[in-house]
Amino acid sequence: MLVLITMVWGGTFLLVQHAMTVSGPMFFVGLRFAAAASIVALFSWRHLRELTLFELKAGAFIGVAIMLGYGLQTVGLQTIPSSQSAFITALYVPFVPLLQWLVLGRRPGLMPSIGIMLAFTGLMLLSGPSGASLNFSPGEIATLISAIAIAAEIILISTYAGQVDVRRVTVVQLATTSVLSFLLVVPTGETIPDFSSTLLVTALGLGAASAAIQVAMNWAQKSVSPTRATLIYAGEPVWAGIVGRIAGERLPAIALVGAGLIVAAVIVSELKTKGKAVEVDAELERETQG
Repeated sequence: MLVLITMVWGGTFLLVQHAMTVSGPMFFVGLRFAAAASIVALFSWRHLRELTLFELKAGAFIGVAIMLGYGLQTVGLQTIPSSQSAFITALYVPFVPLLQWLVLGRRPGLMPSIGIMLAFTGLMLLSGPSGASLNFSPGEIATLISAIAIAAEIILISTYAGQVDVRRVTVVQLATTSVLSFLLVVPTGETIPDFSSTLLVTALGLGAASAAIQVAMNWAQKSVSPTRATLIYAGEPVWAGIVGRIAGERLPAIALVGAGLIVAAVIVSELKTKGKAVEVDAELERETQG
């Protein structure tokens, strides 16, 4: 199931890029997550009556991070290829331990540190010759910031996990993302697009995919360890690159090397030393049996 949703994830980058031909980024993100929130609410409406203030706050914080992540990623897709966007977005995994160190004081271990260095090197190669002087294009910068926002989202979800009802918080965070995105349409100078069947179908389709992916992740990761799941998720940029290549996109050889380093960084950042791995697997087995 995780492999399947990772393939779906990889394909969404190109779909979003095509949607940008008929809509501005913030309006599309708002429409997409309005659809996702509606779908989840439809199947969880009986539980929404018990929504607490704490869950409302948690969902709002996570929703802000999601809006920044998807919004800036969508902005970036206006000027960079979908495959390149996917590879840069993959930096969210090594960014997680880095943010935990800077914000929470939890210093990353050896493997996450190696992953961070590999990812930074890969990003410069992926950005081309100008990457060595940090002259990233606006689209690459927006996508890089979106990766940081996604990392923040993961940390927030982990912080609130076990203290909230997943269904209620999911509805709040998706609705928050949608509302904030719509509110940013005017400040960013976007115009409301004319009705388009392409836009509507794409937004509804991606909204349904977002809802289904979240449910699948919550179900599958009950029996799959976080390390193994992350290794599977590392295939996301690979699938995006495959889809982009089928669609005619071509990255230069040096960019492919950089992309490979980013994938390696995602994998390395989740590897454990032998002793630690045994400890984590034993803990997971105890939790599963419990």
